[in-house]
Amino acid sequence: MTTPATSNTADLQALIVHTLENLKAQDIVVLDVKGKANFTDVMIIASGSSDRHLKTMANEIHVQTKAAGNPPLSIEGEDSRNWILVDLGDIVVHLMRPQTREMYEIEKLWRIASPKRADGSS
Repeated sequence: MTTPATSNTADLQALIVHTLENLKAQDIVVLDVKGKANFTDVMIIASGSSDRHLKTMANEIHVQTKAAGNPPLSIEGEDSRNWILVDLGDIVVHLMRPQTREMYEIEKLWRIASPKRADGSS
């Protein structure tokens, strides 16, 4: 049985957030950067407890989005112990160790984008 392709960015975003929640990702944040970044519309940032946790999350995002008809364009940093980026075109997912996330402060960099927690809070 084939899973139909997700119809829009919101559906794909929901699938990714759900996948991350199921894998116990920490501090999931969704940034709407449409009109503020020319390379994507949405950034999803989540922390993982170890490099293995990051790799597991990246792999499961790949599996789930591919099954939904939207495989990643690329996955970068799989050899890294601190940061994996999953590029899905309209959505870019940053999976980071907490220390790396604190150092790079992506949410602060894109603060003009009104960050929201995956649960809808700011």
